[in-house]
Amino acid sequence: MTARSLLLFLRTLALSPRMVGAIAPSGTGLAKMMTQEINAATGPVLELGPGTGVFTKALLARGVSERDLTLIEYGSDFIRTLQLRFPAARVLWMDAAWINSHKVFENNSFGAVVSGLPLLNITPTKVEAILRGVFSSLKEDGVMYQFTYGVSSPVHHELLERLGLHASCVGRVLLNVPPASVYRIVRRAPNAGVTP
Repeated sequence: MTARSLLLFLRTLALSPRMVGAIAPSGTGLAKMMTQEINAATGPVLELGPGTGVFTKALLARGVSERDLTLIEYGSDFIRTLQLRFPAARVLWMDAAWINSHKVFENNSFGAVVSGLPLLNITPTKVEAILRGVFSSLKEDGVMYQFTYGVSSPVHHELLERLGLHASCVGRVLLNVPPASVYRIVRRAPNAGVTP
């Protein structure tokens, strides 16, 4: 991470700590674990809350084309940096909770979603809106990858059940600051989509 990225992160953290939801930028170990199951064959990838682009760079290293990346960022301070670093990617300045209600994407648009959103800092109603938008945009066999600093799934089991989803821990990155876990969230059964 560059000094400029670190300063941008720290400035945004100081101004909007709940929006950032971390005390330090995500490390390369976490980025590798978040993206380890994704490659060029996955198809288009949606990234929620890319911040300074740590996961975005890891996706590119995994062979995902920059043109196949759509980045949704709510923090205005990060938008210009993302546009400059990833000029071929589609960068949208918006709230991820609007995906479904505003019909931002066609159904089955993405093969995977990588989320850096601090779900534990977001209201349950908003988390539900985010998940409905994500799974209305994912292909039937698409996967959402979400990390958390918590000790269990960042999505409550009742919400997972209501939406017909299943979360499983992919692994833990103890050397991240703070230590983090990565969860793989999928539809519970084939052809069992989420009701928008």
